[in-house]
Order: sequence, then C-alpha cells, then structure tokens
Amino acid sequence: MATAITSPTYDPIPTATNLADKYVAPRQQILTTQLAAATAAERGLTEMNSALLAFQTSLTALTGTNKTVFAQSAVFGDTTVGSATASSKAAAGTYAFFVKQIATASQVSFTGLADNTGVAGTLKLNLGGALAFDIDMAAANTDGGALSTRELAAAINGAAGNGGKVTASIVTTGGTAELVLTARDTGLNSAITLDTSGITGTSSLADANADPARRRVLVGAQDAEIRVGAENGTAITQASNTFTAIDGVSMTFTRAHAAGAAPVTLTVSADTTTSTANVQAFVDAFNKLKTTLSKLTASGDAAKGVAAGTFAHDSGVRALNDRLGTLLRPANGDSLAAYGIISTRTGTLELDAKRLTSQLAVNPTGLDALIGAPSSSAPTGIAGALDNYLKTWSSSVDGQIKLRREQTTSEQSRLSARQASLDGQHEAAYQRYLRQFTQLQNMQSVMNNNVSLFDALFGNDK
Repeated sequence: MATAITSPTYDPIPTATNLADKYVAPRQQILTTQLAAATAAERGLTEMNSALLAFQTSLTALTGTNKTVFAQSAVFGDTTVGSATASSKAAAGTYAFFVKQIATASQVSFTGLADNTGVAGTLKLNLGGALAFDIDMAAANTDGGALSTRELAAAINGAAGNGGKVTASIVTTGGTAELVLTARDTGLNSAITLDTSGITGTSSLADANADPARRRVLVGAQDAEIRVGAENGTAITQASNTFTAIDGVSMTFTRAHAAGAAPVTLTVSADTTTSTANVQAFVDAFNKLKTTLSKLTASGDAAKGVAAGTFAHDSGVRALNDRLGTLLRPANGDSLAAYGIISTRTGTLELDAKRLTSQLAVNPTGLDALIGAPSSSAPTGIAGALDNYLKTWSSSVDGQIKLRREQTTSEQSRLSARQASLDGQHEAAYQRYLRQFTQLQNMQSVMNNNVSLFDALFGNDK
C-alpha cells in the first residue's frame, strides 16, 4: 500500500505578525528609545525636585527665623523651680534668683445655682476690675424654658468679645450644678468678677454672686515676683511666669521658694553637643542633595556595565551640581573649613567636630554669620545664597524644573501620538500580510486535498 503524502497545516498568523513587526521595527526602536528617555527625564525631574525641596526645608529648619546653628544652654541648679532657654547671643555666666511667688490665673465658682424663668438683661464679666465682655441673659436661654446653668456656661464661652479669655465649666456634686469660671491669662489683671446689676428677673447667679458663702475664690489672681541674687534682692514683678530679664535668656518659673530658702542658680553656657548636631544636620542635608545630583549627572562606565545618569549630558543640571560647591565658598571672611566643615573629593562635606568646637570657643557667633539664613526679603550668608539659587530651579511658578516638566509632558504627548500612529500602521500591515498568507493557507489546503485524491485513485494498491 502506498503512503499518502501530507504536509503540516500552515498557520498564517505568525508569519503576518513577524512581517508586520519587521515593517515598523526601525521606527519602533527609535520611538521606544525616545519614550524611555522622556519617562526617565520625568522620573529624574521628580527625584531632583524632591531633593531640592528637602534641602531647602532643612535649611529653613536649621537657620530660619530666630534659629541659629550655634547653641547655648540655660540650666537651673534646681530644675523643679523652672526651666530656661538661651539664644546664641546670650552672655555666658551664672546668675541667682529667689522666686517669691509665681503668677496664677483667677478661678472662681458659684454654688447653689438653679434653673431660672423670666431671666433677662445683661451680665457683665470683668477681668482685673475692667469690663471684658457682656452676656445677653435672654439670648442665653436657647430652649425657651428656664435658663439652666449649662445654658449660661455655653453663653459665657460663646460670648462676643470672650475669645477664650474666660472658660466656663459645670461641676455637678450631689445633684447641684456649680459654675466654675477660669481665666486664661495669669496675673492680677486676670481677677474675675461679675456685675449682675443689669440682670432682670429672679436669677440664682445674681443671688450667688452677692453671697460670699456661695461665691468662692478657688485660685486668687496674682503676679509673679522674683528677686535678683537673693531673697532681699531687686524685685521684678510681672503677670507672666516667663521672664526675659537676661538678654537672650527666657526663664519660666513653676515653683516659689519658701521664706529663707537659698536662691536658685542659672548657668548659661555653650551647648557644644547641640551645636555639633546642628552642623552635622546641615552637612547631612547637603550631602543628600549632592549625592542625588551626582547620581543623576554621572557619566557612567560602559566597559563596566554602569549606566550613565538621566542628566549625564544635560549641561544645565551639571552646572547646578557644580554650582553647589561654589556657593559653599564665600568671597571673603571665614570659610566653612575653619569650623571643621570640609569638602571631600566627591564634593560632599564632612565634619571635624573637634575643630568645630575649638573655633566656636574662639568665635561663638562667627559660624551663624557665615552660614546665614534663607529669607524672602533679606537672605544672608551661605544658606541665603544656596536657597536663592535653588529657587531658580525649584520654584513652582517659574523654576527650571517646572519648565522642564512642561516640556517633558509635551514631548510625551507627542510621542504617544506617534506611537498610536505607528500602532495603526502595524495593524494595517498585519492585516495585509494576514490576507496574503491566508490565501496561501487555502492553496495549501486545496493541494493537500488533490494529493489525497490522486493517492486514492492511483495508489500502488489500486
């Protein structure tokens, strides 16, 4: 018997696909490279913008308004008496204070209050003997029934002109509501008194205010008083417990001395630990930015398989990276190196803590003058120069990064349109090839049928 001649069934789809791919391959390769470059540029701009803003935020945190790199400490010999802080301009030394009394805020209570009907008129609340604000008693009655103590407290808290000067609260004991009024500020001028002469109708509050047994002073208002040097030293009196009698030093007292007690000492001195930490924070923030920019502009090494950075051939970003080092070197005066802040071969910074401490001992305010501070109106020093220059890149209004992002977005839109057009050409070519090779498939099928027919008619067994 003769063996029938057969051939595998031809599939036109792979052929059509391969030919369509080859038809667009050169243009697809160019477009893919361009799309990858645009995507990389977008990621690079985002990374660079984050690094710039993070560094500028660090600059403001370290050297912004009323902030200094050089730190001083102010410590009480007995920390239960209070706490203190010192600015960089405070004079170092030891001081003594006797705390005769601390300032307190007025607190009064009214007991035996009850719900009242038909109460109207005006309640006047005084602080330190002067009118602070009024309460409309009729308006305080929000439900139309009897005026309750809770409604009265709410009216006091919400009164126009109060603004938190006095807080009214309710303390309930044995089923009796007690109204407690507490002044926000300390000092003699915080003494709370009520003028109920303008209230009409029967008012339990007016009755309690006139009855010493029902009106109790829980905390009397008083000013703080400290004595310089000793118990009989020069007196300083004020409403607040925070004193600024020493230039550059803020002292907050929390406890008074007993009569005859020894005064508390306050020591103001350089805080080398905090100063070193502040400088290290500046160094770390700069190095983080420098490392990011250096990575984005790295030239790479093809021989070692190291890819170049996204902006390796971007002269603008490379100039930005180089400019940072220049801005660290002021034209005149001290240098950062004098304070132990040294530039490395890679452009980053490192800190010599011993040299920093030594130089700060000689010139405590020199480093702050050198580093300066960023400011929208009057930037100073290295920080001001860095911030001003970096804003030309990071500004959300007209910065280089914003402009480059707009260009990149436009380029991505253009490339996406080209990709859509190329995809259409690929599909058209695929359909054309598919039709052609489907005809070939059909021809193969006819030929296979003919071979089978001839075999059936003229095979060896026939």
